Formats: sequence, C-alpha cells, structure tokens
Amino acid sequence: MIIVFGSINADLVFRVDALPRSGETVLSQSYHVFPGGKGANTAVAAARAGGTVEMIGRVGRDRFAEEALQGIRDAGIGLGGVALSQRPTGCAAIWVDRDGENAIAVASGANLDVAASQVPESLLGEQTVLALQMEVPAAENWSVMTRAKRAGARVLMNLAPAQPIPADALDKVDILVVNRAEAAELADSLGLDDTQPLEVSAALARRYNTTNVITLGRDGAVAHARDHGWRIPALPVDVVDATGAGDAFCGGLAAALDRGLDLEPALRYATVGAGIACTVAGAQPGMPGLEAVQARLHELPELQRIS
Repeated sequence: MIIVFGSINADLVFRVDALPRSGETVLSQSYHVFPGGKGANTAVAAARAGGTVEMIGRVGRDRFAEEALQGIRDAGIGLGGVALSQRPTGCAAIWVDRDGENAIAVASGANLDVAASQVPESLLGEQTVLALQMEVPAAENWSVMTRAKRAGARVLMNLAPAQPIPADALDKVDILVVNRAEAAELADSLGLDDTQPLEVSAALARRYNTTNVITLGRDGAVAHARDHGWRIPALPVDVVDATGAGDAFCGGLAAALDRGLDLEPALRYATVGAGIACTVAGAQPGMPGLEAVQARLHELPELQRIS
C-alpha cells in the first residue's frame, strides 16, 4: 500500500510564449483548470502505475475543491483521509512557455491544515510506502515520518519545494528525491563542500545512509545508495509541459517499489514515467499508466553504475 501525505490543489495553467520577468505582464489566449498539488499528483501517478493508494490531505469548502479532487477520484484513490478545512482549497498559478518550462506560484490554503493525526495507525506497517512532499507543514511531515518508521514503513521524501530538513528527519528517510536547485540548497544548508549533483548525492548517501536521487530534467538523473550509484539517462521525448514530471517520477518510483521491484528497475520505471508525463499538458492528465510505461522501457538506455 502507498500512503501519500501531501497537498491537493487546483491548477490554473497559462500557456505563454515566454515566462514573465520581474515587473512584466505577459498575455495568454486562455487558461485551463486541472487538478494538481504535489501530493495529489504523486498519488495519481502511483495509482496509474498499479499501486493501491490512500490520499491524506485537506481541501476547502469552495468550488475549487471538486476540481482538485476529480483526478484522485478518477484514479480510484482512497479518500478516507481527506478532510475539510475552513481555509480555501489550495490553488496554483502555472505559466508554461513554448519549450515546456514553467514557473509556479502556489497559495497553500487548506494544505496548511494537513495534520499527521489524519493518518491512522492501521495504514502504517512494513508493507507501506509513505510518500511525502513539502507543500504541507514540515512539522507534520516529520511527525508522520517518525510514526511510519516506528511501524516499519518505507519513507520516500520529495523535498520540494526546497525547505530545510533536520538531520534527525533525514535519518528517517529511505529515499530522498530532489531536483538540481533543491539539491544545491540542501547541500548548502547541511554544510556540504560541493554542490554538484553527483557529489551531493554520494555525500548524502554516506552521511545519512539513505538512497538519494537528484533529477536533472533533460539530463536525466543521478542516484546513490550507500555503496554505489547510477547515472540515469532521460527518456527522449518532445516536451510539451514539464509540470508534474517530478511528481510522476516519485509516484512511479513508489508504485514500482511497492510492487517489489529492486531499486535499479524501479528507477528505470520512474524515469520513463516522468518522461512520458512531459508530453501532455497539465500535471495529472499526463501521468502515464502502467502499460504505457512498460511499452517504452526499452527506449531507455541501461543505467550506468558508478562507485
């Protein structure tokens, strides 16, 4: 079972020729509303990859709540852990340029009320993968993580958007996923000497006995377990919208591990899923199903093993 503890948003997506600079107004012909939020995106990706998923989060009592929950409902994800908040449903404004790159502003709203107490003990155990992100209060992440580790669950943390993480929390993370910018911020906060992805990944694995993945967009990813690492190529695709690619990676990785795959084939699955997600506009609409990923696994070159 996969438990996703995280954010649920409505995404307002604007297609623009170029991302706005400071003080600049850019025009878009229209916008689209999609269900989103890093937590919900991860849950949908995991469910479409064949996982049994329970979502833990909050929405408001407003018109955006149903928009935000629609993708979760359609994916067959359990909603027993989703509660109501007096705050408005979280909402993200997303600008996507002609190359598929994006800039995002998020109003957290109801996500600020997500609490570890929403997770019943019955969901936590040795057969559980707990997936976390940083769009809900950090202290609640650390609390549910502690309970999960005590119960023998596996913890997958996507440290996005980047925030400081205490060393005692890092000690409880089994798999840490960050992008290039988040890795540099994390390295700086922990006093690591190098901010290069490969060196940061290796240093974190040695210091905290965790598996670390640093996603690099078109350059693929690097990953390290304690005693070895991998260079992971990207799936060659024509990028339409990179929004949610990191969430697709995390959801696919959680589902692959939950199915019992070893880390290397799970990383391959997650990488292909993230690549496919970039070929569709919107985050949750682009999350691929199990068959779609399996059909393109052969297109990804073998991972390069490194010491």
